[in-house]
Parts: sequence; structure tokens; C-alpha cells
Amino acid sequence: MTAKSATELVPILLNRLGEKYPNARYELDWTTPLEMLVATILAAQCTDVRVNKVTKTLFQKYKTAQDYLDTKTAELEEDIKPTGTYKQKAKAIQGACKVLVEKFQGDVPQTMDELLTLPGVARKTANVVLNNVWNIPSGIIVDTHVNRTSQRMGLSQNDKPDAIEKDLMKIVPKDRWTFFGPAMVLHGRYTCTARGPKCGECMFNDVCPKLNLDSGKDDE
Repeated sequence: MTAKSATELVPILLNRLGEKYPNARYELDWTTPLEMLVATILAAQCTDVRVNKVTKTLFQKYKTAQDYLDTKTAELEEDIKPTGTYKQKAKAIQGACKVLVEKFQGDVPQTMDELLTLPGVARKTANVVLNNVWNIPSGIIVDTHVNRTSQRMGLSQNDKPDAIEKDLMKIVPKDRWTFFGPAMVLHGRYTCTARGPKCGECMFNDVCPKLNLDSGKDDE
């Protein structure tokens, strides 16, 4: 294997990811911006599979931001309990919906700055919503999978999501940001896993420096 710099590696990553995941998307089920926002909040420390099972009925019950505000917190907690840390998530959902109703007429805003005013919403959540709902290149999604794979591939020497995102935004063309994040999530979830990464069958085995392979923790 010939060592490659991060900037040299990115075109190879984009090309091969495009071949394997041409329609890469975040694997949360949603039909409206509000549903994507709520699902992303629920996905913290929880698998997308479990979130999708919960939201299948949740989204039939709660259609608008006002619906989340009109229910008792204890009832919402019970509805989302299987996703874990349900008290914190219920508080975040109702807090975010309160701001949506009071400042945005109940609609999910389409800018990073506005989304970050919502309780429980940080850059990763905002990027998931903006990238996937409106294809807005607000940044690059850095979840646990992108965090891990970026370090292993030498795309970033940082270990904080915001710092990794800044590094990726410098080397990935902006018109590919909304594809790169979801595609790398899928690569990390199914191939470059936290434990027992499938290097032997990885499409990047010939170019990946395989850094920090022993530092992963169990995740999705």
C-alpha cells in the first residue's frame, strides 16, 4: 500500500463510496422535517433500527410541534422509552417544539444558526436534518461512525466531532458534503465497525492507513 495524504485519499473515497452507496441516506424513517428532527434526537445513544420501531407509532400520534407540547411529559416519556435516556430526550423534544411554535410558526428552520437555537440540537443533529431533508450542504455529519472512520483513515487527527467536521470540510468538496456524511456513516456501520472491522473485505483496504484500530467502542 502506498501512503496517501488525506487530500489524495478523498477522491478515492468519494468514487468508491459512490459506487457502493449511490443513494446514501441516513437510515432513519421520516416523511416531514419535524419527523426527521425528532428521530435524530431519539437516535442519540440508540440504534436507528430501534428508533424506527418507536417512530412508526410515535409519528402517527404526534403530527405537529404543538402536538408534542399538548401532551404530558410523562406520556411522551413512555412513548419514547425504548430509545433510552427517555427523560432527557422528552425534555429536548418538547423544548425544541416550544421554540418551533414560538419562533418559527411550528416549522423546522432551514439554517444552521436557527436550528442551533433549539434545545437538544447540536451541529450533528442540525446537519442530519439540513443534509437529508433539504440537501443543504450546511456541513458534514459527524456521528460516532464518521468520527471513528475519519481517524482510522487519517482524514483527521482530532477526536472531537466539531473539530473533525472542520477538517473534513477542508478536504471534501462542498458539493459532496451531503453525500459524504451519510455514505461514511454506512461504511462505518457495516464495514469499518468499532470492534472487529472487516478490513479484509473493505473497499479501502489498499489505501487506508488503518490508524487507531484498537480504540473503538461498541456503538450502533
